[in-house]
Amino acid sequence: MEQETLVTFPLMQAATAPVVTAFHFATIDWVIIATSIAVSFLPALFFWRRASESTSEFFTSGRAAPWWLVGISMVATTFSTDTPNLVTNMVRQSGVAENWLWWSFLLTGMMTVFFYARLWRRSGVLTDLEFYEIRYSGQASRILRGFRAVYLGLFFNCVIMATVNLAAAKIGNVVLGWPMERTLLVCAVMTIFFASVSGLWGVLVTDTIQFGITMTGTFAVAYYALQQPSVGGLAGLFAKVPASKLALLPDFGNWSVAATVFIIPLTIQWWSVWYPGAEPGGGSYIAQRMLASKTEKDAVIGTLLFNVMHYALRPWPWIIVALASTIIYPQLSDIATTFPHVDPKLIGDDIAYPAMMRFLPAGFLGLVVAGTLAAYRSTIETHLNWGTSYLVHDFYRRFLRPGLSEKHYVFVGRVVTASLMVCAALMTYALGTAKEAFDLILSIGAGTGLLYLLRWFWWRVSAWSEISAMASSFLVALGFFIARKNGVEVAEHVSLLVTVGVTTVVWFITTLVAAPADEATLLKFFTLVRPAGPGWGPIRAKSTVQPAANALPQAMLGWVLGCSFVYSALFGTGSFLYGRMPQFYVCLAVFLTSGFFMQRVLSGFWAQSDE
Repeated sequence: MEQETLVTFPLMQAATAPVVTAFHFATIDWVIIATSIAVSFLPALFFWRRASESTSEFFTSGRAAPWWLVGISMVATTFSTDTPNLVTNMVRQSGVAENWLWWSFLLTGMMTVFFYARLWRRSGVLTDLEFYEIRYSGQASRILRGFRAVYLGLFFNCVIMATVNLAAAKIGNVVLGWPMERTLLVCAVMTIFFASVSGLWGVLVTDTIQFGITMTGTFAVAYYALQQPSVGGLAGLFAKVPASKLALLPDFGNWSVAATVFIIPLTIQWWSVWYPGAEPGGGSYIAQRMLASKTEKDAVIGTLLFNVMHYALRPWPWIIVALASTIIYPQLSDIATTFPHVDPKLIGDDIAYPAMMRFLPAGFLGLVVAGTLAAYRSTIETHLNWGTSYLVHDFYRRFLRPGLSEKHYVFVGRVVTASLMVCAALMTYALGTAKEAFDLILSIGAGTGLLYLLRWFWWRVSAWSEISAMASSFLVALGFFIARKNGVEVAEHVSLLVTVGVTTVVWFITTLVAAPADEATLLKFFTLVRPAGPGWGPIRAKSTVQPAANALPQAMLGWVLGCSFVYSALFGTGSFLYGRMPQFYVCLAVFLTSGFFMQRVLSGFWAQSDE
């Protein structure tokens, strides 16, 4: 092990005594970190004046973002400090196959590309919650918009940011020896200033810069992990790690594990669960990026780029590091021994990822720390801007103080941005691990996903459908939470199935019983968005607008091809790394074939747009 070295942060040195860590920071490391921070702040200063002009500029960048900026920003946002920690947690505990818990969400992502991206862009709303008052009517639509603005913008959003804060605190404790309080303070000061000043344009541009830094650092951690003598490169890694952990599919001889990790995610979870970044039908900051796009084409291609990079580019460096960590730190006690300064409350399998960073040489250590900070900021800044858009535009402006100046709403937005960061920092103390937070978020939104898919294509879906879905999902999830707290053991896949089943039945019955939106609202929505399919038959008959006859079959074909394209890239890369060349060549053939025909489908989309 490297010689232990005193590590202090210059700005905070006077606050507390230096701590001993296993990391050696050279001058070049500090220079790289400082340069990265300085460069990433330039967009904030550049876009300050522009973001102050209006809420449209502050929250949707004036609807002028090109596809490549949209896509990279999406993937940068979903790459945060908690993401590699979560993957490491999964791989160490259950093996590579457990990643199907999030790999399955590609099915959702590709549906957004081929079914929903164009619809979102046509809607012309400022936030995805504004959708409720153009799709539904009556008091229920207003109640729904206001409630979700507070529920998602404040509570749900703060839970997500708290998971990111928790990961950052663990990394800061391992790498720098900082207590949680110091990490949260430093991170909060930086993100509050940037997010409150720059608006979405600054976030988009900074995301692009930060993603380059982050990915470089990610590959560096994987490379130097493989260089450790105890690992012995790729060949040594795969020879020493048990085959059960390397498997891309779970052991179907163990039904409980196979159902939880693979069967339920691929058959039920992907369409039934609402999760930020993988919402059925698109939503949250994914919808925000699509709404910020210059054109429908930019929205579609940008979302496609996000899914390719999210599922095919990023996973394997994280997986390699996680697998290598099982050799270097086979037990959590090994991490605790190597890093005696780490708070015992923060020790978990997810902390193995930052623990592997100690093998980085001078220069690369600074780059990876800079990349980690960039990953943190890209996610937090997006969530601050997104959550603020809900609280200011969909709640404060809509219900409390309508009709005031744009500059007033931008000012309030900046105040709310700072307040959200404080709330998220406080909520951090209530969480244990990234996996724990992941499971919590999945349980809260279970059963609502199918509704978010159908509301675009079935005129009967109403605001009451969504209200009943949210209420039933929350109550059932709360019931299971209370049961577990009282010692009642319920398997995760069982609670998910029950929650999905109850919630789906409740909202479907509500949809059939409750009155739909009024005819004028439905006609206006249909004319604006032009959804295809038989679900709008009665409304289409009264409208002068007709969608393309082959829109849904084309979208379905594109969805299948898109999923094949990304999964073949993901598992082709894995097969190549494992040295399984026959499987690699099969995946390569599927990748090329599906990519060719997917491009043909997209060309058909643009032909329809020109008609």
